[in-house]
Amino acid sequence: MSNSTYILDEHLLVSGGARFLNYIIDLVFFLFLFFAILVLIGLINGLFGLNSVSLWLDGLGDFGWNFLFISGSLIYYSVMEGLFGRSIGKFITGTIVVDENGEKPSFGTIFKRNLCRFIPFDALTFLGGSRGWHDSISDTYVVSKKGLDESVKSFHEFNLIGVQEVN
Repeated sequence: MSNSTYILDEHLLVSGGARFLNYIIDLVFFLFLFFAILVLIGLINGLFGLNSVSLWLDGLGDFGWNFLFISGSLIYYSVMEGLFGRSIGKFITGTIVVDENGEKPSFGTIFKRNLCRFIPFDALTFLGGSRGWHDSISDTYVVSKKGLDESVKSFHEFNLIGVQEVN
């Protein structure tokens, strides 16, 4: 078998429109999840009379709520992309996060990618193309899963040409 390594082809990158759709789907899902957790906390608070939790939530202020939102978002993206290489939005649109070899990045790389999402103006970096700062800094790519699977399969089949079978 050949020792050659698959290198991602730039034509597999998804468009800026698909990236924006991923963002909108993930934002809606995350907001739903965030508010569902708050409702659950409220229900538990009401059932068990945990007034200290209510007082804590009431006293968070803008900084506290922003901190909770950013922390929750970091956890959501890191867990989803770390475990599956995809967020809910990417599952729906058929896209996936990979490294330059078309493989799932390490959890450390995914965490770095998701920390970079909070760089001011990161979202505007997609206006110049389909890779933003959180992609280029972490050396990750968002590609069509179906296209990637076909490309990797073709690459490996091509490398088998001329290789003798061992019986």
